[in-house]
Amino acid sequence: MDIRTPPLCLNDADRPERPSRADAEAAIRTLIRWAGDDPDREGLHDTPARVARSYEDFFRGYAEDPEAILTRTFEEIEGYDEMVILRDIRLESHCEHHMVPIIGVAHVAYLPDRRVVGISKLARVVDAYAKRLQIQEKLTAQIANTINDVLQPRGVAVVIEAGHECMSTRGVHKTGVAMVTSRMLGAFRDDPSTRREFLAMISNRRCTGSET
Repeated sequence: MDIRTPPLCLNDADRPERPSRADAEAAIRTLIRWAGDDPDREGLHDTPARVARSYEDFFRGYAEDPEAILTRTFEEIEGYDEMVILRDIRLESHCEHHMVPIIGVAHVAYLPDRRVVGISKLARVVDAYAKRLQIQEKLTAQIANTINDVLQPRGVAVVIEAGHECMSTRGVHKTGVAMVTSRMLGAFRDDPSTRREFLAMISNRRCTGSET
C-alpha cells in the first residue's frame, strides 16, 4: 500500500470485517489468561472493557481522514510566503510490531503558496496518522506527503523525535534513546539554506515568553 493512502481509502469489499466489542473483550480475556492471570479475579474483572475503550482512543486515527482535515484553507494572507512551523507537537502512537507506545514530538513546517491552513489542522493531521499502528518512518512520510498533496505549498518538512518502548521496555532494554526521522519536500529538499533555517528553528527549544 502507498504510504500516503490511509486505511480508510480501502474499498469496503477489501476491508476485513471489524470484530464486535464483545469479540475484542473476549480476546483481551484470553491474553490475560495466556499471561498467567485470572480475568475473573476482582482486580481484572473490568479490565477487558477498559482495555477495549482505551484502544478506541489509541487507534482513533483509523476513523479520521487526514486529507479532509486540511481542506479548509485561507487565502487572505497579505502576500505572506515565509516558513510556517509548528514545533514540538506531542506525538503518541503504537509500534505495529509489538503494539507498545511510541512517544515523542513532531515538528512540521511548510512554505505557503497563496494559502495557509489553521495551525490546529497540522496537529490534527499528525494525530490522525499517529493514532494507528505505525512505524516512525512511515508516519513521517505520511504526514509530509499529505500536507504536500493537499496544500500544494512550495515545500514541506517533517521531523519526528520519539522514544520506542519496544526498545526500552523489552528486547535490548535501552532507555533514553530517541529515534529521529525526517521528510523534506520541495524547497526544503532542494534549497540547503531553507533546510538549515528550519533545522535551526526546531533546535531552539527555549519556550517563547519563558524569560522576562
